[in-house]
Amino acid sequence: MPNYDSLFNAFVTILVTIDPPGLAPLFLAVTRGMNRDERLQVSARASIIGFAVMALFALAGSVILSAFGITLPAFRVAGGFLLFYIAFEMIFEKRQDRKEKTADVAITKDMIHNIAAFPLAIPLIAGPGAISATVLLSGTFQGPVAKASLVGIIALCILLTYLVFLLAERVDKLLGATGRSILTRLLGVLLAALAVQFVADGVKAMMAG
Repeated sequence: MPNYDSLFNAFVTILVTIDPPGLAPLFLAVTRGMNRDERLQVSARASIIGFAVMALFALAGSVILSAFGITLPAFRVAGGFLLFYIAFEMIFEKRQDRKEKTADVAITKDMIHNIAAFPLAIPLIAGPGAISATVLLSGTFQGPVAKASLVGIIALCILLTYLVFLLAERVDKLLGATGRSILTRLLGVLLAALAVQFVADGVKAMMAG
């Protein structure tokens, strides 16, 4: 059974890469014109799809890597760099612009019926950063109990994301532009530190091997 620190670090890493507060205004944007019931359906479906994708990588991440001949330490280093890049974007507010462009593309192509799958579930919830973090964490959560714990953490993060969707209008008004900016930057700094740790652990494992 993983210790408290491992569970907490995993929770923070996954939650930060999903970034539920940052998704609130985007959820409102891509569901523009929908009534409350339709938004509830979209939020529930997006959450389920996002959870399924991330749970798959949590349970079979190592197998997927092996199929491509990629070692876990190498992926840990690559994933760490990717997470650091995402953290850089968050600190300098570039990630939100990229997400908004993705949302705009979906709306202009009239993909309202598939909005839960794209862009909400993929790539906004289960994006490259969240998937990379999940695969990296799956390498340190060995055994059935540990894997179940990781899936449980993912479920908790997705549940929080779902709740943010339900309260999207209130959250967006509560945070405001200044609040979102401050929160995103703080989470970005935290993610940057975790990313450096991933790279350090990966390099250490590669040298030991």
